[in-house]
Amino acid sequence: MTLQVQHHISDELLLDFASGTLAEGWSIAVATHLALCPSCRNRLSFMEHAGGELLEAVDIDQTSSATDSWQAMKRRLAAETDKPAAQAKPRAAAANDAVLPEPLRSYLGADVDGLKWRALGRGAYHIPIKTGDTESQVRLLRIPAGKPVPEHSHGGRELTLVLKGAFTDGSSVFRRGDLEEADETLTHQPVATPEEDCICLAVTDAPLKFKSLIVRLVQPVLGI
Repeated sequence: MTLQVQHHISDELLLDFASGTLAEGWSIAVATHLALCPSCRNRLSFMEHAGGELLEAVDIDQTSSATDSWQAMKRRLAAETDKPAAQAKPRAAAANDAVLPEPLRSYLGADVDGLKWRALGRGAYHIPIKTGDTESQVRLLRIPAGKPVPEHSHGGRELTLVLKGAFTDGSSVFRRGDLEEADETLTHQPVATPEEDCICLAVTDAPLKFKSLIVRLVQPVLGI
């Protein structure tokens, strides 16, 4: 069975990763997605190559704004996206492939079967992941098959990367390798699909804003 990633990293987030300006928490999510997504690895390679060309082309005596450079990069990315993605072929997953790819597995010290999960309630579990980053909070989540995450909005950015199973969010389905980006404008209630538990990597930079009063009351204890 081949891995078909449908939901990819935004151009802006990938560019920040390529330029080395992302904090550690966000970088873990992006790097883990890249390990699962050949298409985004190709985009990253193109960005790095195009970025080098842009630097060489800019005369340091000219007044060229960062916005102009980014607009030029986006035009090149759009042109590249229109071309057939001959190199972005999904690979067949080997039977013994780990659920957690690198670099995430090194942060946790084991694959999912060797981890000690902490209960969140209603059958859900999590594992906070320590980083040297004070900007973001990183955790592994396990949501029971067929069960929803409590409805919530966001105080900032949230990245959710599916590592096993799947979840639905409105009309969209997110499976292994898919990355969902959310911000203050989105209120949602993801639901794990019924086939198996959904294991995700979640990165946030602010506490979630839950609709349920009960969840809000226990939120400081759970650290979510």
